[in-house]
Amino acid sequence: MGEKTLTTPCCIVGGGPAGLMLGYLLARSGVAVTVLEKHRDFLRDFRGDTIHPSTLTIMHHLGLLEGLLALGHQKVTTLRGELQGKTVTMADFSRLPGRCQYMMLMPQWNFLNFLAEQAATLPGFTLLRATRGVSLRQHQGRIIGVNAEDDAGSLAITSPLVIGTDGRRSMVRTAAGLQFENFGAPRDVVWMKLSKEAGDARWASGHGGPKNNFIMLDRGEYWQCGYSIVKGSFPALQQQGLAALLQQVAAVAPVDIERLRRQITDWQQVKLLDIRIDRLTRWAAPGVLCIGDAAHAMSPIGGVGVNLAIQDAGSPLPIYWQHRWHAAWSACVSSIAYSVAASSPPGPPKGCKL
Repeated sequence: MGEKTLTTPCCIVGGGPAGLMLGYLLARSGVAVTVLEKHRDFLRDFRGDTIHPSTLTIMHHLGLLEGLLALGHQKVTTLRGELQGKTVTMADFSRLPGRCQYMMLMPQWNFLNFLAEQAATLPGFTLLRATRGVSLRQHQGRIIGVNAEDDAGSLAITSPLVIGTDGRRSMVRTAAGLQFENFGAPRDVVWMKLSKEAGDARWASGHGGPKNNFIMLDRGEYWQCGYSIVKGSFPALQQQGLAALLQQVAAVAPVDIERLRRQITDWQQVKLLDIRIDRLTRWAAPGVLCIGDAAHAMSPIGGVGVNLAIQDAGSPLPIYWQHRWHAAWSACVSSIAYSVAASSPPGPPKGCKL
């Protein structure tokens, strides 16, 4: 079977929060857009599930908040932590102005499914699942599309603007030769799930332990627990054995060792988050733009990744509207890429005001 071809005004590589929100915003603005998602669905554990009040406010302005609230979620009005043996309030969202005076915890797959469903109602929006961007197509020093693969084989996509929203190990930013600063990270996180039991109701989401090495997030039927470890020490922990790790967790968690042993019985239940903190010195080059983790991988502290991705998604829109009378979309997207590329490093494009 020969290589398939596709032409689209804008190709977004990566169906995460940044990619789907940008796809939605562009389609809502009348721009045809194709989003590539390498997986068939969004069902992956331990992705960013924290939706901050700023993102909820954006959803409200877009007319999407009520639909989002209809999905299963938890509202967090305060975050507490342990400092020098005392419980302190780290954040009180009820003091914020506006409608959304809380932080929402929602499985990311539900949030992404919601964005995909809303975008699918708009003409010009296309989501290609199980389609992986493999490399960039270039001509005379400019990015002109993406070489992709799906179940049927190769797919050659021609597009005047490619947007990389494909995460911290972005193919797009690597293939485009975009340079980044690595700020390093002293810690990693191991994630695990604990089913809820009687007596848990008194707990609240927050950080704990003598050195704030433990976090618990209320996921409704279970607790998502994160244990902070020294960067790169996970292989050594595995050599020591699961029992030794659970002993360390029990020392800083409000959970006894017997409960941990009952519920965490295999290393498959422990997932490593390799923390990376970096930032592109330029977010764009002719024909290509990166946003979200592809432009700036964030620390998981504070759960800001999803929220910055959503804000990034609005960044190209003001430039688009400045050029909305251009007869050719290619002129418009060229302006987007060149305008972002010309901005002073390392700052991001200016966010749009919705």
